[in-house]
Amino acid sequence: MRLSLPVLCLSIGTTAASAQQCTDDAMLVFDGSGSMAEMGFNQIGEPRIFEARRAVATVMPQVAADRRIGLVVYGPGSVDPCGGVKLHFPPVQHAADRLIGAVDALSPEGSTALTAAVEMAAGVLKYQEQPATIVLVTDGKETCGGQPCALAADLSAEGFATTVHVIGFKVRGDYFAWGSQGASDYVEAEPAARCLADRTGGTYSGAESLDELIAALRVTLGCNVLF
Repeated sequence: MRLSLPVLCLSIGTTAASAQQCTDDAMLVFDGSGSMAEMGFNQIGEPRIFEARRAVATVMPQVAADRRIGLVVYGPGSVDPCGGVKLHFPPVQHAADRLIGAVDALSPEGSTALTAAVEMAAGVLKYQEQPATIVLVTDGKETCGGQPCALAADLSAEGFATTVHVIGFKVRGDYFAWGSQGASDYVEAEPAARCLADRTGGTYSGAESLDELIAALRVTLGCNVLF
């Protein structure tokens, strides 16, 4: 069951510290693994990466105006399927064009080394010395032997103030479910990486559509003000 997206950062009655949180440096950890090129059941629809690109293009011009954002991508770029973890750039001002360009240029391939990618992002943010906000976009589970829950425990124990938000984008189980009307679809699932959010005080958001992915990115990377 998907959780409703909470409102982060600014709301009526919040403190100045909350205001600061949504403008601190952040890292987007983005899934570029081979599964992002997959389409839905019976090849209906379009590859996940198409909607993900549109979501990034929609959200980044809004959120990158208020905070410095960097990018780590996992999946492509290595002969070793688990070796494609790349720091595209650390947090920089006005990163929208760089983020959009990097995601547009992705050719999804490789495996899901999300634990190594989040660990890299935390290191870039110097998480042991200063607040660190990481937003992980993933469409599946860790497949490269990493232990996301162990990493979550380390980030929580050793971090200055480290928060990981996890967005599960069209995450699927490993089997089919047949509905009473004869329709079939993949079973929705939650990634094991959810513990990265649960153990660091972050949020987990399940996104099944372009609009839901856009909303999740806005909430986790943007400053949402209520008047």
